[in-house]
Amino acid sequence: MPTTVFRCLLLSLAIVDGSSYAASGHEREQLSLVQQQLDTIERLATRAKTASTTEPDDRYRFDYTRLIRDIQRIRQSVQGYLSPSRAQPRDSAELVGDYRLDAPTAEPSP
Repeated sequence: MPTTVFRCLLLSLAIVDGSSYAASGHEREQLSLVQQQLDTIERLATRAKTASTTEPDDRYRFDYTRLIRDIQRIRQSVQGYLSPSRAQPRDSAELVGDYRLDAPTAEPSP
């Protein structure tokens, strides 16, 4: 499931990145589709987070919360481009992109 989420997210990023200058009718339509895809990806990630189980001996786990925050950030950026309120400086914060969490180490028994 995370692989599908990543592919959709990367596709959405590629579309947004390549279309960031002029908001023609076709571009607005494409970016609206991107927003719909982001909604779908977020729902899938939320469902996967709910269904995920962490075993005590798992070394790594997927950071769904961080992924969902990044998806929301992308959605806000697309929305801000489609309907800007006024000229404002760009937010220079970058996406994290690293969604692997190290599992906490168990304390050894005395």
